[in-house]
Amino acid sequence: QVQLRESGGGLVQAGGSLRLSCAAFGRTPSSNAMGWFRQAPRKEREFVAGISRSGGSAYYAASVKGRFTISRDNAKNMVYLQMNNLKPEDTARYYCASSRDPNVVDSPDYWGPGTQVTVSS
Repeated sequence: QVQLRESGGGLVQAGGSLRLSCAAFGRTPSSNAMGWFRQAPRKEREFVAGISRSGGSAYYAASVKGRFTISRDNAKNMVYLQMNNLKPEDTARYYCASSRDPNVVDSPDYWGPGTQVTVSS
């Protein structure tokens, strides 16, 4: 079992930046691929960014590529999402996710409770 806890959400103006953090606890979280998903009101949850176990491979949704950066620190069991040039359409609840697959997080096995990001125009 892996437990995840997000932090760093908040209210920011369009064009601003936020850094989300995800702390992972439990059985060897550093062995898992990690990622971020988001869900806006009245919309389905969508993939945002993913990173492999080693951190050597990262991939992004087209809507955030070039603005968001995912990273991880396996020594601290932490995953981060640096979000720059935020837009109102980035407003959503952001979820940290973990997969037993070491490379991709397409079908997460574990989820955090989420953190709210609101971008004002």
